[in-house]
Amino acid sequence: MTNSVDGLFQPLVSFLDRILFWDPFAALGIALPVKIPFIIIWLIFGAVFFTIYLKFINLRGMKHAIELVIGKYDKKSHSGEISHFQALATATASTVGLGNIAGVAVAITMGGPGATFWLIIAGFLGMTTKFTECTLGVKYRKINADGSISGGPMYYLRDGLAKKGLVKTGKILAVIFALFASIGAFGIGNMFQSNQMVAQVITTFPSLDGSQIWIGIVLAILVGMVIIGGIRGIAKVNDKLFPLMAGIYILSALTVIAINYQHLGEAFLLIWDGAFTPDGIKGGVIGVMLIGFRRAAFSNEAGIGSAAIAHSTVKTKEPVTEGFVALLEPFIDTVVICTMTALVIIITGMYANPENLAGTALTSAAFASVSSWFPYIDYHHTFCFHNHHFLVVLRGKKH
Repeated sequence: MTNSVDGLFQPLVSFLDRILFWDPFAALGIALPVKIPFIIIWLIFGAVFFTIYLKFINLRGMKHAIELVIGKYDKKSHSGEISHFQALATATASTVGLGNIAGVAVAITMGGPGATFWLIIAGFLGMTTKFTECTLGVKYRKINADGSISGGPMYYLRDGLAKKGLVKTGKILAVIFALFASIGAFGIGNMFQSNQMVAQVITTFPSLDGSQIWIGIVLAILVGMVIIGGIRGIAKVNDKLFPLMAGIYILSALTVIAINYQHLGEAFLLIWDGAFTPDGIKGGVIGVMLIGFRRAAFSNEAGIGSAAIAHSTVKTKEPVTEGFVALLEPFIDTVVICTMTALVIIITGMYANPENLAGTALTSAAFASVSSWFPYIDYHHTFCFHNHHFLVVLRGKKH
């Protein structure tokens, strides 16, 4: 069965690898100690460009973003399906999950504590990327005859470029995005999420080993019950579940950090030194930086475009207001929660990973070093993720 699945997806993965992970420096004959994929260069370039062009809106817009989220400017007369807070909860619920548990653990395993520094930098830059793509998502959204909203990169690529006279180019890019996003939803959106969740369940409850198929079926049913209600049903679940999920996890992480407070200074020193003078990491500083940016992109989805689909359904008259709300996502997800996870792993000494643990198992071990029942927090956090990526598939078909 495994060989059949591999045989089905391997040609597609190889094709995408040659396009998205092509190394332009190697093509120019520049020998660097590590491969630098084109897609990572493009994400960093876009984030830096918009941050400078928009005069650091990621920092200047924080206060206004919070005012929008708490409903200061909400009006029932505005077109849309969900509130600013529900849009933030829906989009953030899909990122505050395994990217913060397994993703951070992978980053530290591959790049050492220094990868945390570049995670944080990527988070700050990603705030501007989210601001840009979600503003465009609302600006070019479509209000359907039944009052529902359709939006996302496939719409602003098509209609935005059409205004620039690039009608055919816009349509081609829109179709390509919808296709690739649908394919990506099966991997980053579903396969990895369900795989790591099952792994965490088995780690927490060893007696369930051998029941993986049944756990998957239960997971599919629960997710189906949520997404079958469309964006409104998803938002209603997330605006209650997400604050609880994130709050419990942050409180638990702070507890672990407080218990090990005497090592806090050492942890920050390891992060700083590892970011610029990594020991034994392939590619040196460049290698650690790439690992940090890769895991940050996986965690907060800045630049991927999926968040713009959820944000496009918000009730608002001004598209830019949702851009302000969206910039809070990478801050919450990467700057705050990913940093919390990294500190838990580093401050407990588990970053050395003597048992060669992977993903969620390493994070659980770090929590378990303080209390044997703390891994249940990871289980809860992992189980309560929301598979918002299904929306890419559903709304991509509408397009």
